[in-house]
Amino acid sequence: MQTCVNPFAPLGNCAATDNELRAVESCGHLCDAHGRVVRYLRLSVTDRCNLRCAYCRSEINQKFIPHPKVLRYEEMVRLVGMMASLGVSKVRLTGGEPFARKGCDELLHLLHSRYPALDLRLTTNGTLLEPHIPLLRSVGVSAVNLSLDSFDRDTFARVTGRDMLPAVLASLDGLLRAGIRVKINTVAMRGVNDGQMDDFVHAVRTMPVDLRFIEFMPMGSGTLWGPDTFWSAADIRAEAERRVQLDPVQDSSAEAGPAKMYAVRGGKGRLGFITAVSCHFCGTCNRLRLTSDGNLRTCLFDDKEYHLRGILRSPHFDDAQLARVVRLACAGKPIGADLLKARKKGAAVADKHMVGIGG
Repeated sequence: MQTCVNPFAPLGNCAATDNELRAVESCGHLCDAHGRVVRYLRLSVTDRCNLRCAYCRSEINQKFIPHPKVLRYEEMVRLVGMMASLGVSKVRLTGGEPFARKGCDELLHLLHSRYPALDLRLTTNGTLLEPHIPLLRSVGVSAVNLSLDSFDRDTFARVTGRDMLPAVLASLDGLLRAGIRVKINTVAMRGVNDGQMDDFVHAVRTMPVDLRFIEFMPMGSGTLWGPDTFWSAADIRAEAERRVQLDPVQDSSAEAGPAKMYAVRGGKGRLGFITAVSCHFCGTCNRLRLTSDGNLRTCLFDDKEYHLRGILRSPHFDDAQLARVVRLACAGKPIGADLLKARKKGAAVADKHMVGIGG
């Protein structure tokens, strides 16, 4: 992995020129050398997960981050506060599986109590979620992204390595009853769930959810990814339109994400397509990622990371110095599509698996 071990020393060779660094430091918000403003942080609570999804981790035994290297909740809250001071307004807790880490409820309480204006969200596999739904509502979690790649129990078990679909569906029902907005994230895989469009269309016809198909990304080696399993968004949409009429939804707000959304004619929900591979949306990327061991990752496809844990735990650095490091790291934020194009054919675009980065 290419990593900037000392966040201060190597900034000159982290893809930003001196002029770009000066421009970024003078900006009131977090912005990069391409003019993109960062307002969104994806914070990985843990790299532990009770599922073994074929697209998220390697088939070989995975090494987890040792506990002393995992950020403490107070450290995560401090980082969120610093990011909020730089204009970050939305924070999504991810994993692994967030609720696989003991005390995740405490983190939610802390974030809500200290930063009540924050748009707080969650990505989860839903297997451990149901008992925590009242908490999500009480702390004002505005939306939950639920990873659900199949409504077929056998396929779900094949993809995740666990027969836990009933628990996920119970969580889905609980979220809808609680009035919490739900986005279902479905990794589209040819030969795996491409024959289940009837189930997906039925879901958006009968439930007020956004179901977004995500193109299978070549993240890390040893996953199920390959040319035979890649199912393009164009083909997915064509398959859906054989069953239902889709009306494009225009959303030019800051809330608009990478999914191209369509209302389902006569249905309660919407379908979306995230073209992570076939048609990039890097020009509007507004996010940073923080791994559970305190590494700042400016681009999903870039293995270059900036170690913040040591700064957080050092008595010699305050929040102003921490913010400067984040600003300068953000200055070198690359265009992910360029990295995707530069990879060798059939190779992974990044060494690290999704479970170690954060979904």
